[in-house]
Amino acid sequence: MARADLDKAPDDVAAMFDDVAERYDITNDVLSLGQTRRWRSAVVAAVAPQPGERVLDLAAGTGTSSVPFAQAGAMVVPTDFSLGMLEVGKRRVPWLPFVAGDGTQLPFADGVFDAATISFGLRNIQDRGAGLAELRRVVRPGGRLVVCEFSRPTWAPFRTVYTEYLMKALPAVATRTSSNPEAYVYLAESIRAWPDQAALAREMQDAGWSRVQWRNVSGGIVAIHRGWREE
Repeated sequence: MARADLDKAPDDVAAMFDDVAERYDITNDVLSLGQTRRWRSAVVAAVAPQPGERVLDLAAGTGTSSVPFAQAGAMVVPTDFSLGMLEVGKRRVPWLPFVAGDGTQLPFADGVFDAATISFGLRNIQDRGAGLAELRRVVRPGGRLVVCEFSRPTWAPFRTVYTEYLMKALPAVATRTSSNPEAYVYLAESIRAWPDQAALAREMQDAGWSRVQWRNVSGGIVAIHRGWREE
């Protein structure tokens, strides 16, 4: 298997997601063995949206992750850098206010959101520190950030099995379900190179987020980090 290029330019990554947009949600459901719904529910619980609150859902893709926030009564703004994802999302969920935006240069004023969340998208921001700082900029003092990402399984024997699945089974399954299987080679490589739970917490703190904590989901396959902007 060819090694994925993890130094892709932002335009190249956006184009890759444009290519997989139409079947993105169903492919993710298959590859995660149906766990994506559980992970989305855990993110909503961590954000704890209140009616009338303004929530930024960054890397929202087709808007599947945004719908539960709207159903809770929040004013959610799904944002993504892939125009292909946004086009599919607008067709499927036309009542959501989709916005195109770069994670390091968000098209929003300072402090306009009560909460921000990004699920499985921070890996695609080349400068994570800049992305985390930009999220802090658009969240009001007292607001919170929830980051959901693939992480490091906590049980060592399972960690080995999981790594084998990532590098062998995931791209093979994607060949049957995705329009661009090569994108899932990139996905597998980017997950394997991702920092563990404690390291990501330190990066959030370095970007100015306070009281950072995390919760492991699915044995640490996924971790949900939460932090607050205190000033």
